[in-house]
Amino acid sequence: MRPVPRDLYPFEGRYETVNGHRMHLLDEGEGPPVVMVHGNPTWSFYYRNLVLALRDTHRCIVPDHIGCGMSDVPDDDTYDYHFQRRADDLEALLDQIGVEGPVTLVLHDWGGMIGMDWADRHPDRVARLVLLNTAAFHLPSTKPMPKRLSIVRDSSVGAFLVRGFNAFSGSATWMAMARTKMPKRVRDAYTAPYDTWHNRIATLRFVQDIPLSEADRGFDRISAVSENLPQFDDRPVFIGWGLKDFVFDKHFLAVWEQKLPSAEVVRYEDAGHYVLEDVGAELIERIVGFLGAHPVDGAAGAAE
Repeated sequence: MRPVPRDLYPFEGRYETVNGHRMHLLDEGEGPPVVMVHGNPTWSFYYRNLVLALRDTHRCIVPDHIGCGMSDVPDDDTYDYHFQRRADDLEALLDQIGVEGPVTLVLHDWGGMIGMDWADRHPDRVARLVLLNTAAFHLPSTKPMPKRLSIVRDSSVGAFLVRGFNAFSGSATWMAMARTKMPKRVRDAYTAPYDTWHNRIATLRFVQDIPLSEADRGFDRISAVSENLPQFDDRPVFIGWGLKDFVFDKHFLAVWEQKLPSAEVVRYEDAGHYVLEDVGAELIERIVGFLGAHPVDGAAGAAE
């Protein structure tokens, strides 16, 4: 992995061995635990500014999924690159570092499926949800599968472009922004972990893991998580959404609003998939205000 400038990512981080592999995580601050789960093709870097805004009042826990960020990058023969395995990793990590709840989940992209899989197993440990251009349900019936994702998911050409040329992580730094243009230093930081054929395995496997039919692995589990989402409508939920996301667009947002009708929803008409990057301080201020308006007793989640 290429180095990332300290002024962009001013954290020490640490490691836990989780299910046989070293997982890198940020564990910053004390107070009610906020667990931030990234998606593909990002890493804990995506949440850096939110961590800085919250660590004086919360314990911010931000893992890098196995194969992502600064975590181990195993081959297929030693790691199952599947979202349920990632939910197992999240569960093991939180247990190992003593996070018993109540937990606030901040979820983006694949982080929604991974985090809500864990939440579905432990609904009593979830205090609040913050959802950022993500999903925990199947592709909406009104939304066609984006062709660019299909090429990566289903063709050898797409797979070669991702592994050989970093097509997924690299292109995301351009395609996932709409309001603003990502500075080169930040683009370089996002792509830093994915600098070799070997290190790009997770960015490809995430896309190949998308279940679209009953024949695909994980389809039934996503169906179950989706069906159970309304159980979380009795607690505070904040949804911050960039409507210029070419994947997680208005069709996905409509499903969240149907599943969680009591959620506080803020739409950004001119923001893209990396909504936390694209909107920046404006969205972070909203999230901080939301958490402040819905306080949680954090004694159980304080760092030891």
